[in-house]
Amino acid sequence: MSTTSSATTADTTWKADDKWLAGVVIAVITFWLFAQTLLNVIPGIQVELGIELTTANLAVSITSLFSGLFIVIAGGLADRIGRVRILRIGIVLSILGSLLIALTPENMGALTTIMLLAGRIVQGLSAAAIMPSSMALLKDFYEGKARQRAISFWSIGSWGGSGLTALFGGFMATSPLGWRSIFWISAVLGVLSLYLIRGTPERKATRSADAPAYRFDWGGVIAFVIALLALNVYISQGPNIGWLSLPGIGLIAVTAIGGLIFLQIETHHKTPFLDLNVFRNGTFTGATLSNFMLNGAAGTLIVALGLVQVAAGMSSLQSGLLTIGYLVAIISTIRVGEKLLQKFGPRRPMLWGSTITGIGILLCSPTFLLIEQYIVTTVIGFTLFGIGLGFYATPSTDAALTNVPEDQIGAASGIYKMASSLGNAIGVAVSAAIYVAAQNVNPELLEQLDIFIGRQDNIALRFGGAIGLLFNVLMVGLAIASIILTVPKDKKVELAEDGRPERKDVPPPPIGN
Repeated sequence: MSTTSSATTADTTWKADDKWLAGVVIAVITFWLFAQTLLNVIPGIQVELGIELTTANLAVSITSLFSGLFIVIAGGLADRIGRVRILRIGIVLSILGSLLIALTPENMGALTTIMLLAGRIVQGLSAAAIMPSSMALLKDFYEGKARQRAISFWSIGSWGGSGLTALFGGFMATSPLGWRSIFWISAVLGVLSLYLIRGTPERKATRSADAPAYRFDWGGVIAFVIALLALNVYISQGPNIGWLSLPGIGLIAVTAIGGLIFLQIETHHKTPFLDLNVFRNGTFTGATLSNFMLNGAAGTLIVALGLVQVAAGMSSLQSGLLTIGYLVAIISTIRVGEKLLQKFGPRRPMLWGSTITGIGILLCSPTFLLIEQYIVTTVIGFTLFGIGLGFYATPSTDAALTNVPEDQIGAASGIYKMASSLGNAIGVAVSAAIYVAAQNVNPELLEQLDIFIGRQDNIALRFGGAIGLLFNVLMVGLAIASIILTVPKDKKVELAEDGRPERKDVPPPPIGN
């Protein structure tokens, strides 16, 4: 059965240019830079709006929850009903979500809560629509070097935006414009994005004449959402309900049962919303698994920055400045990763980037040092962290886009981005839990180690930080292992003079062969 990606318009002269690419990057930024600012500005929002702390915390997490739940579904719909249509829907939802938050009234009880949470839910749905559809369109409209360049700019919008969000949010919230200006600007940029991508010809996956009639996979979608919802609740609420408490075990059971039902449905449905055969390609699987693991290393931020605030009395702004090297490095090295991809293929840049990231996290781990020494090693560590992710981003994304069938590119892009969201959520939750749990070690045992320099009244806190950070090193190690085991050594892209890829390798065998 052959499938292709085709335009649904008669316009064959249209060509994506830098203006169109800017519109896509702006759409991506509306989530990674603007929607994610709530992570840093929620304390001020909580006070001004007069909402409960539990509501404020829910407002932070609910966006990623809805994005993670629906991103694969939106990617599948993009393949079926049109990638440009889903991208536009995502941008409109971003505008609507931003306006709901910007217009949320103060101290009006249920109305305040409803508008704030509704805005955050809509922002999550917008991200679910924008990410896979925009990634799929990069493959539709670009080839060879042009595609890799486009992916680099897309990565700057996502990885770079996530690196800038804390500093940008803090600056805007403390400026005379206030925190609402963040979401007004986001809405304006959404309108600009729609303007820049106007006239884009539709793209969708087409099926051959002998393909079975399409029937929406409601059972698979429902089982998928239930399983992921239970998993997200377990991850986000585990510290409160207890990881091994009865409710916690119940959530694990729901996740497992929902996952098994989902697998059963998808392997027998004639037109599954997620074709699991996409994982038969080792390069895509390696890119997705390593993306999950490297995003899991995001726990480095919550542990290292929380530690210096509690143990050394730094403010949130002072601790945030420790990551300035990360921001500069990741933005400046993403294009370097593109050049490495063109010269070596995806495997080696992905390995190099992951290794540099691991070294960077290791430099953030020696919490036994004096604070002055630790600041130096952490600044260097976060800079290496950014360099490593910059090397990794474009080769990994290109590998994920290039190595899946055309009719599954939207759903596969959703899987790849879902790996980011779940990896981040799991990494942060587990790192924080280890950080807290390791502080309960008997201080007398730690004193016998005789390695903690300076103050001795906070060595349990510093030990917990070290163990929490080393967990993130483990996550990077698992990312490296997944690349070694799944991405073929000979998977190299050689580009002809016209920029089109000339594949010199043999298609990789299914995993397990």
